[in-house]
Amino acid sequence: MQPRTLPEGVDTAVSLDGVRIVRGGHVILDDTSLALPVGSITAVLGPSGAGKSTLLHAITGELRPERGRIDVFGEAVPAGGRELMRLRRRIGVLLQGNGLLSDLTVAENIALPLRMHTKLGPDVIRRLVELKLNAVGLRSAYDLYPRELSGGMARRVAFARALAMDPPLMIYDEPLTGLDPIASGVIIELIGRMNRILGLTSIIVTHHVQESLRIADRVVVIANRGIVFNGTPEALYAADDALVQQFLKGEPDGPIPFDPGRSLAQGAGA
Repeated sequence: MQPRTLPEGVDTAVSLDGVRIVRGGHVILDDTSLALPVGSITAVLGPSGAGKSTLLHAITGELRPERGRIDVFGEAVPAGGRELMRLRRRIGVLLQGNGLLSDLTVAENIALPLRMHTKLGPDVIRRLVELKLNAVGLRSAYDLYPRELSGGMARRVAFARALAMDPPLMIYDEPLTGLDPIASGVIIELIGRMNRILGLTSIIVTHHVQESLRIADRVVVIANRGIVFNGTPEALYAADDALVQQFLKGEPDGPIPFDPGRSLAQGAGA
């Protein structure tokens, strides 16, 4: 596996410029701007319903902003068609539900995107699958079915499948949900190691603050329809912003309302 090659002169993996996203008549993100450097690991934090997953859907082109621009590696996210499919082949996504097909073996699950999007022969695909499984420490699981895997093993297989197309950008949506502390540690270590070895850029949406900050070099906190913090983990803990401190300490009372309907009602009138 080799480090990803990117267009010459591109040093920003993902950028948002004045983005406004509306879902179901509610403003989720408003006038949001952000730039994530190539090679970075960014932890995206915030209360439930704040717009973290919405941000990921916008980056992958599943949601179109009402206004503003989103770029991935210097190119605007296409509205659809072949150009959007081409972009998505450059983005690996690890979902909290894994998304493994139960009637396919581990190897067949990982091979699926290679068979769908490339013209590689079966011998080459088999070798690539072995390499991906070896990278996540599960080469012996080649012929197993998802039902034969533990939760942590299934998450690692899903990780290997997300890496199948050698994407330069990896997105992790709650990658630690449902895992015990040991399995969580393994996944976090894998994310950091793969980012370094392959020269990836990673975005981790998570509620697991302490675990994710072990490997993140950037932190973005989303709340109240925008970005309320963007900086290093060290700066996050030192921040005196009441909203950031409420989130870090898990306090029920503060600038972030306990009733999410209150925020949505405010957003609908924006």
